[in-house]
Amino acid sequence: MPYVNIKITREGATPAQKAELIAGVTDLLVRVLDKSPATTFVVIDEVALEDWGVGGLPVINYREKVKAGG
Repeated sequence: MPYVNIKITREGATPAQKAELIAGVTDLLVRVLDKSPATTFVVIDEVALEDWGVGGLPVINYREKVKAGG
């Protein structure tokens, strides 16, 4: 009974995009691990940008730093 938790930043992923992620991850588990789609759970959590950090910075600041070449 696989459980997959996908965390993405809250930046407007559409319901169709989320459905595609769910279908794609489920298909991957079926193909690679021979898991049943009926018992495969996929959960998508959207995280506010201010609650996501990378490289020691909030993601917004990190992106600005990368964009500036730093």
